[in-house]
Amino acid sequence: MLSGSAGYAGADTLKDELASIDADIVFMRHALAPGTGDPASFDITDCNSQRNLDAAGRRQARQAGEALKRSGIKFYQILSSRWCRCTETAALLDLGAFTTFDGLNSFFDGQVDRQETLSLLAQKLAKTKDNTVTLMVTHQVVIGAITGISPPSGGLVLYNSRTQQSKQVRF
Repeated sequence: MLSGSAGYAGADTLKDELASIDADIVFMRHALAPGTGDPASFDITDCNSQRNLDAAGRRQARQAGEALKRSGIKFYQILSSRWCRCTETAALLDLGAFTTFDGLNSFFDGQVDRQETLSLLAQKLAKTKDNTVTLMVTHQVVIGAITGISPPSGGLVLYNSRTQQSKQVRF
C-alpha cells in the first residue's frame, strides 16, 4: 500500500485530484459521531445501541454530499458499512441508492473479524469495473488498513485499486 499526500481541494478540483492518481475508489469515513468505538451493548441491528451521528455529523454529511455533487464525479456504486453511522452518512449524502457491504464493517473492538473483513474488501477491490468510481462509506480502521491514511470524520481518501496509490483530500 502506498500512502499519498494530503491535497486540499475545492469541489471544483476534486475531480482533478481523483484523476491525478487515476482513483477508482473514494473512501469516506463516516461523518462525526462523538466518542470512540461502540457501547458494550452494541447490536448491529439496533441503531440505539451504537455510536451515532450527532447534529454536527448530520450537517457534515449533507455538506459533503453537496460538495461531491458539485465536483461532477458520477459514482458507479455507493457502498456502506452496516454500522448506522455509516448508513446514515450515506443516506444524508443524497447521492443515490447505496448498498451495505460487510467488507466495510468496523473491526475496532473486535465487533467483526479483521481478516475476514479485509479479505472481503480486497476481493471487491480486485473486481472494480474499469472507468468507474465507487464511493465506500466506512470507518477509520478500514481506510487505514487499506491506504495507511487515517482521515478525520467525514474525510475522503482517494484510492487507485490497481496501483494501490492513495491520496487524502480535504475540502
